[in-house]
Formats: sequence, structure tokens, C-alpha cells
Amino acid sequence: MSFWSSKKIVITGGAGFLGSHIVEQLHCRGIQNEDLYIPRSKALDLRRWDNCVNAVKDKDIVIHLAAKVGGIGFNQNHPGQLFYDNAIMGVQIIEAARQAGVEKCVILGTICAYPKFTPIPFSEDNLWNGYPEETNAPYGLAKKMLLVQTQAYWQEYGFNSIYILPVNLYGPRDNFNTESSHVIPALIRKFTEAVCDGKKYVDVWGTGNATREFLYVDDAARGIVLAAERYNKSEPVNLGSGMEISIRDLAELIKDLTGFTGEIHWDCSKPDGQPKRRLDVSRAQKEFGFETRMSFREGLKKTIEWYMDERGNKKDATVPGNTC
Repeated sequence: MSFWSSKKIVITGGAGFLGSHIVEQLHCRGIQNEDLYIPRSKALDLRRWDNCVNAVKDKDIVIHLAAKVGGIGFNQNHPGQLFYDNAIMGVQIIEAARQAGVEKCVILGTICAYPKFTPIPFSEDNLWNGYPEETNAPYGLAKKMLLVQTQAYWQEYGFNSIYILPVNLYGPRDNFNTESSHVIPALIRKFTEAVCDGKKYVDVWGTGNATREFLYVDDAARGIVLAAERYNKSEPVNLGSGMEISIRDLAELIKDLTGFTGEIHWDCSKPDGQPKRRLDVSRAQKEFGFETRMSFREGLKKTIEWYMDERGNKKDATVPGNTC
């Protein structure tokens, strides 16, 4: 609590999925809205230098979450945008924070920065031992350059900038847009719509053999706030749950939780993405005491319930009585 006392904080991307949960964590620590600045992308495009300068002016803490992200399809269709937008926003916000004399800068990286073939579990020490999986390499490398920048700024300026590598997040208020959503919201939407439309099968990309690790968004937000409070080193830190599940098992689990009784058709012409993902999460536990609290099945149930409520509310607004 004392760490946040009298602090002025800017959270880029603070109105988004993860950002909104971090705001809730800060409110629990007594931070008032007047001490939080959450620039919106439409009003303050962080690809412009002057906007980055304005964003960090007179701030004590910068938490940089703003990013352009998406699933495999989005990464394949927009590699240039993903590289440029993520690199330029991050590079400029860190430099602007340094010039402004910001006390601490928290930078969110991505698990996509890891090499395509990394020993399981992914250790931070293996981050540079190969090239990322091709479908998300531009995004992963753009975010990885921010680690290079934070470490260079520690070395030359003594600038307190920390770099956190969160695993795939999920939970209420996630992005369920069909063009840019990640695997869990995409599957939840497919199965719930299939139930409502009475479909007999659902198409899912890939073979289902790839594995992934997932972290509930409330746990992630709590971990990032703990890192801001307690971690002051240049080494990157994984933030994850330490679990691993195949996409095939994930799809079956979401199918069960949504009540879909049809078949799953696997489209093997589509890419799987990185073959395996599971993090070594020991550094986060050691350095700032982070451990997950939400079980995966319960987290999925809460996410599905939230989506169904949102979907029902939106449809109710146009089709009275429609609960599907």
C-alpha cells in the first residue's frame, strides 16, 4: 500500500482487457481515479512521439500495456502493422518516460518472443536461443526489442524499467471479435453460437496437437501489480500458471462447458502455431511472491458466463425475449 501512496500512474491500454483488471487491482490498493491516467488510443495515438511525451508527463509510474494483438489469422494477415505499431509505441513510451524522470516503467512483453522450439518449461534464460514461431514472429520480435531497450537503459542510465512476459490470458472482458480474438474467446464464441444455432459441428483450426498455457486475467493483473511494487531488476520475468493443455483437450473442455453436443471438425490445412508452450514460473514466485489462485476450469466457466451474459444483453436490446 505504501508503495502506491501519492503516486501518479499512467496505464497505456488501461481501458482494455488486461488494463481494466489492473485498474481494479489498484483500486483495491487505495488508488483513486484522479491519480490514474488512462489514455485512449483514439484520442492519444502512441505511435506519435508528442503523444508519448504527453502521456508520461508528471507521472511516477508507467505501466505499458498498449499493443496491437490478435490470433494466428490476424498475425498472418497483418505482420507489418504488428511489428511497427508495437515496436514504435514501446520504444517511444520508454524513452519518453526516461526523459521525464519517471520513477519506474513496467513493460509487458509476450510469450510469442520465445523461440519456436524452446525446452519445456520455457525458462527466461532460453529467450534468445532461436527464432520465434513464424506466424507470430513480427509481433514477438517487436515486443522483444523492448526488453533490449529496458536492459540498455538500466546499463546506461540506471533507469528502473522492468519487463514481464505474460502467458496467454483469458477471462471476462476478453476480445471475442472473430477477426482478432485468441484461441479461448474464439472457441467460446464458436461453441456458444453453435448451440444457439443448432449446428451439428464446429470447425477448429489446426490439428489440435499444439499445447498452450493460460493465465486467468485477474491473476495476471495481480501479478503485474506485485511486480511493480516489488521487482527492481533488468532480467525478464515469466508470468504464468505453470499448466499445459493441448488445443484438442481445450476444445473438448469448452465444448462440455458450453453444452455443445455436436462434433468438432479439425481443419488441418490451418497452422497450429508454436508446437508447445508452458512457462517456468519460479522466478516470479521467488522475486515477488506471485502464485495463481484461479483454477483453469473455474476460470473458463466464469469467462463463458460473462460472454453469455454480454451476448444475451446485446441481443435482448434488439430482439426482446431472445436469451440465446
